[in-house]
Amino acid sequence: MSVPPPNAEIRSRRHAPPLILAVLGSCGIVVALMQTLVIPIIPELPHLLGSSAANTSWAVTATLLVAAVVTPISGRLGDMFGKRRALIGSLTLLVLGSAVCAMASSLIPMVTGRALQGAAIGAIPLGIAILRDVLPPKRVGGAMAVMSATLGVGGAVGLPIAATIAYYTDWHMLFVVSAVLGCACIALTLLVIPESPVRRPGRFDFLGAVGLSVVLVTFLLPITKGDDWGWASGQTLGLFAVSFASLLLWGFFELRTAAPLIDLRVSARPPVLFTNLASVAVGFAMYGTSLSFPQLLMAPESTGYGFGLSMITAGLVLAPGGLVMMALSPVSARLSAWRGPRVTLMTGAVVIGLGYAVAYVAVSAVWQVLLAGMVIGAGIGLSYSAMPALIMSAVPITESAAANGLNSLMRSIGTSTSAAVVSVILAGMTVTVGTAVIPSLDAFRAGFIASIIASMVTLVLAWLIPSPRKDLRPVDEERGVEDGGDRVTEIDEQIHGGTPGVEVNEVTPDASAPARRAFHPASRPAETFPQSD
Repeated sequence: MSVPPPNAEIRSRRHAPPLILAVLGSCGIVVALMQTLVIPIIPELPHLLGSSAANTSWAVTATLLVAAVVTPISGRLGDMFGKRRALIGSLTLLVLGSAVCAMASSLIPMVTGRALQGAAIGAIPLGIAILRDVLPPKRVGGAMAVMSATLGVGGAVGLPIAATIAYYTDWHMLFVVSAVLGCACIALTLLVIPESPVRRPGRFDFLGAVGLSVVLVTFLLPITKGDDWGWASGQTLGLFAVSFASLLLWGFFELRTAAPLIDLRVSARPPVLFTNLASVAVGFAMYGTSLSFPQLLMAPESTGYGFGLSMITAGLVLAPGGLVMMALSPVSARLSAWRGPRVTLMTGAVVIGLGYAVAYVAVSAVWQVLLAGMVIGAGIGLSYSAMPALIMSAVPITESAAANGLNSLMRSIGTSTSAAVVSVILAGMTVTVGTAVIPSLDAFRAGFIASIIASMVTLVLAWLIPSPRKDLRPVDEERGVEDGGDRVTEIDEQIHGGTPGVEVNEVTPDASAPARRAFHPASRPAETFPQSD
């Protein structure tokens, strides 16, 4: 499908690639901030909202559930109607949710607002897809790495920022600030981000969206609430059974739908399948720090292993781990260009495991926790930046937003599973200090082991991702295929200057192969085509 790029726009100063990346990266960080926005006030929510602790926990659960459900849907809508439009829609939901929470004084408005905030998480995969569509090929790899890192950066820096705001002002200011940031992101998106010219028109798969929602809600709800309900309770096991049955029915329906919400045949390709499975494992490993490290840093010194830090100080100790993710983005892009994103993902998995190994053997000083967090952050940064490149190399450009949305969903499943597993571990081995019951040192170490196992699973899955075929040769970007064969016609006037993308329109007189389209050239280190006989 030939799609002419907006060359005049992308080459203008207002749409310069660095500015596009800065705006999309800012949107990603603001959206990711919503993950940790309410963590500092969770202990106070029952009093603030006049409800029980079990009920107020829905302020977190609703965000996770809605984020998981909406992410692939927003990606598909972006592919159909425009990724910039879908991005603005996601940011608008963030602003609306923040406004509802800012005015909330009871449970239902608070949970409703947090659910709307969770719906905005689709902005990150949409941003990655926009970068693929509108940037020159040589800039796409590094830009996607930066955009991927925003998920970790926002979550890491959000904790100390939210704790500081909540400590010094009224808790409603958390949501006033997030609403203002959301409005700023909308304005910058309208001003700077060009609409992607790539579309995949068709009918929206409403039944597929409903079916996927049922699958995810009935799977993630017992994972997040299983510790409260009991893992062997009828409620928990029943929802898991419903989720499994719904998954089978949904998959059967999607395989027979002309325009499915998620193309399962594309998702079953080994590069996509193993990358998405690795995303689950990386998401599990990442969330281990969010659960274990704050509790370890804030545990009383009288335990012999805690440090007695405040929420603000603990957040500041953990923030460098998120900043390392962003700082390593250029390194990750260069490593992917040199050795391929598969090697980058494998390297990231090893680094994550090393970071948790450091935490296991040496957490007797704050600087050791800081070091372990930075090493883990480096591994997460390498892994997160590699996964979009692996996905982009295996899917058509017209499905990029939906494919990235599915990959983000897999990470969400990993983090939700980690929250359940690590919480059970920490709650199962405790010590009593005064009237407080806190996890023991053995509990923290068991949580670290679980994350080490997840990093090793990531390594194995990354190793299983097929390497690029060696019987293919690269396209010469200036002249098409060298020395005859298929004739490559560039979509853009110059592939280095506008929206990347090439299409093989027809064959040369000395070739007999049928015409076929290529994927986006920036999505692979070297776009390749079979030689003609």
